[in-house]
Amino acid sequence: MTTTANDPERTPVVISSGQAIERTRLVNPVDLMERACEEALAHAPLLRDRVDRLSVVDVLGRTGPAPATELARRLGIETRCEVSTVGGNTPQWLVNRAATDIVAGTLSTTVIAGAEAIRSSRDRRAAGLARELGATDLPPDPVVGDGLPGIGPGESAIGLMAPVHIYPLFENVVAARAGHHASEHRLAMGRLLAPFTEVASRHPFAWFPEPRSAESIATPAPANRIVAEPYTKLMTAFLGSDQGAALVVCSLAAARRAGVADRAVFIWSGAEAVDVRFPAARPDPGRSPAIAAAGRALFDSASAAGGGAAFGIDDIEILDLYSCFPAAVELALDALGIADDDSRGLTVTGGLPYFGGPGNNYTTHAIATATDLLRESTGQPPSASGSRPRLAMTTGLGWFVTKHALGIYGSTPPPGGFHRGDTTTAQSQIDASAVEVALGVDERTDATVVAATVIRDADGSPTDAPLIARLPDGHHMAVAPADGEVTASMGLLDSPSLIGGPVVVQAGQPRYRLANS
Repeated sequence: MTTTANDPERTPVVISSGQAIERTRLVNPVDLMERACEEALAHAPLLRDRVDRLSVVDVLGRTGPAPATELARRLGIETRCEVSTVGGNTPQWLVNRAATDIVAGTLSTTVIAGAEAIRSSRDRRAAGLARELGATDLPPDPVVGDGLPGIGPGESAIGLMAPVHIYPLFENVVAARAGHHASEHRLAMGRLLAPFTEVASRHPFAWFPEPRSAESIATPAPANRIVAEPYTKLMTAFLGSDQGAALVVCSLAAARRAGVADRAVFIWSGAEAVDVRFPAARPDPGRSPAIAAAGRALFDSASAAGGGAAFGIDDIEILDLYSCFPAAVELALDALGIADDDSRGLTVTGGLPYFGGPGNNYTTHAIATATDLLRESTGQPPSASGSRPRLAMTTGLGWFVTKHALGIYGSTPPPGGFHRGDTTTAQSQIDASAVEVALGVDERTDATVVAATVIRDADGSPTDAPLIARLPDGHHMAVAPADGEVTASMGLLDSPSLIGGPVVVQAGQPRYRLANS
């Protein structure tokens, strides 16, 4: 672990943030990043010319080859520029990395920014306008982060690669564990998500600022169709927004020199871990050992940052759990020991289905919002009892509940300095737990369903029914229906869960039939 205990001036802080949204004008991602950065830098103007590094979160939409360099040009900043790899974990990972570098004395001030302009891109196409590519005269920005793929040969063999088709596999494992039929589980998910909509209704940068009832989220309807069992459209991340966010992270010394130390929100601890890389290889797709491991390391580090006083999840006042799909929230609740009806609330933004899911950059918005809430409490007593600091926790994940980054922020300085958790041992154990994945069998083979979903079209008709099966030798295998007749018979709307039931894997291609067919 890394600590600032011997040099308080190297305490890492989030000194300011900015957020941007656009609903009408046509913009590109760099436009939105520029707006967010200008807002953030306006709160710390003397840091503008002292930025050592500008990090841009990977952009899913079209940009030029160097969005970070283009952004730096627009801001009039001469600095090192970089872009991240894919993953909703990357904003928090970039903060953890920046804090580590500040502690080491290799970084003083950094800006972390990201944005998506998918609404503008769609409107531009609809109007017959040329794509907005951004500056094309620049060499590519350096890339940082974990660039390993999110799916392996097993998933690729059946075309299983879209998040909206993979997360329901996890969800149905959660439903089976709870003993829920599909409609029963949908209502449980609606109850989980309805409070998210209430938060979004109050957030000035939310894409859908509209409260919804659990029933309206859970009930299939023409405007809320089943996308993939058991998810309705209103349960899935919304990627069609134009949103951007930026953070200014610096040392306490830099904040003092710039005369803005009174704005400091202190980075107490951070931690990262990775679940078994490929979904088909996970021993239990309904759990996240990596979130659990990162959470343990995070709170061990927070306790060290707190000078030895023990800190746990109950000491966090402000929570934001990554929420691209209900399974992401449910697996985090299970791993971190949080109740699904926790009175603190599970989001500060409203989550990706309601606040908006701007690609990989959602967690930048969450950190900006959480640190703003802590900043509002600066100068107040540390807590109701006067003895504990106000703390916030944000989580981010990438790919398919795969890459995880967590962070704790405080309104007061950590007495023991920033600490970054060590998950090395736990990571080795997680990696070793991977189940071997078969790409085919030589003969017709009885198997057991580990995870399953049914994908539906706009009319509600099933179009595919991928599943992960366990073979008699313990290998897992991602398989698709052998033909349309199998798909048609796999509707889950009113039937018990298929998890744990029998199927027959066909010889050769990764295809299956129901055990009674």
